[in-house]
Amino acid sequence: MTGDELLANIRTRGRFTLQQELLLIIKLATPSIFAQISTIMMFYIDAAMVGSLGAQASAAVGLMSSSLWVIGGLCSAAAMGYAVQVAHLIGAGNPAAARQVMRQSYSVTLATAATIATVAALISPHLPMWLGGDPAIVDDAALYFLILALALPCLQLSMLSGAMLRCSGNMKVPSVLNILMCVEDVIFNFFFIFPTRELSLGAFSLTVPGLGLGVVGAAAGTAAAEGCTCILMTYFAAVKSKTMALWQEKGSFKPTLSVVRKALKISLPMAGQHLAISLAQIVTTIIVAPLGIVAIAAHSFAITVESLCYMPGYGLSEAATTLVGQSIGAKRPKLTLSFARITTVLGMIVMGIGGVAMFVLSPYVMAMMTPDAAVQNLAVNILRIEAFAEPLFGASIVAYGVFVGAGDTLLPSCMNFFSMWAVRLTMAALLSPHYGLYGVWIAMAIELSLRGTMFLIRLQRAKWLKKHDFSYRKDPPQRA
Repeated sequence: MTGDELLANIRTRGRFTLQQELLLIIKLATPSIFAQISTIMMFYIDAAMVGSLGAQASAAVGLMSSSLWVIGGLCSAAAMGYAVQVAHLIGAGNPAAARQVMRQSYSVTLATAATIATVAALISPHLPMWLGGDPAIVDDAALYFLILALALPCLQLSMLSGAMLRCSGNMKVPSVLNILMCVEDVIFNFFFIFPTRELSLGAFSLTVPGLGLGVVGAAAGTAAAEGCTCILMTYFAAVKSKTMALWQEKGSFKPTLSVVRKALKISLPMAGQHLAISLAQIVTTIIVAPLGIVAIAAHSFAITVESLCYMPGYGLSEAATTLVGQSIGAKRPKLTLSFARITTVLGMIVMGIGGVAMFVLSPYVMAMMTPDAAVQNLAVNILRIEAFAEPLFGASIVAYGVFVGAGDTLLPSCMNFFSMWAVRLTMAALLSPHYGLYGVWIAMAIELSLRGTMFLIRLQRAKWLKKHDFSYRKDPPQRA
């Protein structure tokens, strides 16, 4: 059976073999995993292109990255508040109602994004100074932030349309378009950042035009890539999608209280969690900063390397959100629980393999990233500490996607908040004076292991599933 046929099997209440469940999970997760990895690679390439301009350019971009990450997380949370409702309605066999939610989501989230963009634009001249930026970089940093803030409605629209496609079961199109956005970003940066120059290709010489905008060009390139992706993503979601195309019936874009209330119930805990994690990362930086230049560099490089290991977990998390959302909408508790458990176990296996790779390959990776032997040695050692926590970290990532698909975000967000602030930061602050950066990463590994254990317990108890009413439809056996 194809992926579409297997998804339809959820709605038509057909039976699944274990092999079919695994096949469907893999078909949904694989495109998302590649998109996640490509996004990380875009970040590396983007940083390298800006870094070639000098330390000040890199500092200007780096200064604003955390603020932009916060804003992007708010957009993602807003999109999921509506996308989860769409997954439930499609699973229930009511695509017309799903499209009505989608119409309302466009009007509400775009208005919200426009408001955030306006506030961000107003504070952009002052934000670099509030963040303690050097006077030499604050002008470039302010312009960089301003351009990307003004492009926020495009980013919101792209995220929303992509979430709608994924929750309707189409993982391939948003994943391909996100990969394309990474390619477009590099191309636009190539022409926007650098001036017109001569490039030598063997015996041939080629004049390459460029605008020479520097840091401003980096922001303009990213904004242009987001704009192109926004147009394509919305076209495929609202026009081309067989399930979600809005032309299939007339409908209103005016928001209704019931839909908005459900969206806020899902989105607000996610947004609060994102803000809490962002603040926690700032506090972690404050804890690491007094440990010295070598510790700061090793910490930064290690986080960069580790980020590649958990991308498969986030890909499986997105697949879990779709499958759990549609299974709940179809009133199939046994199938819901089966998908939840299988995706979580797969997440633990995949990230466990990633942890082994990180343990073995970290010396070679760090040798490519920095020539400083002291930084290399410290980064390798802390990565090997973290490697043991990867399976349970995978459990927390995928289980959270399960709970999002069920529309259950408040308690999981509180669990993440408690784990990060009460365990990781407290332990890091206590251990770092005695064990240096090792203490910070020991605290991180313990916290991730505890978080994964808490999520596994909650997943197994299935109280999140009992909140839904399955009383009026009998769930058939989930195995053929």
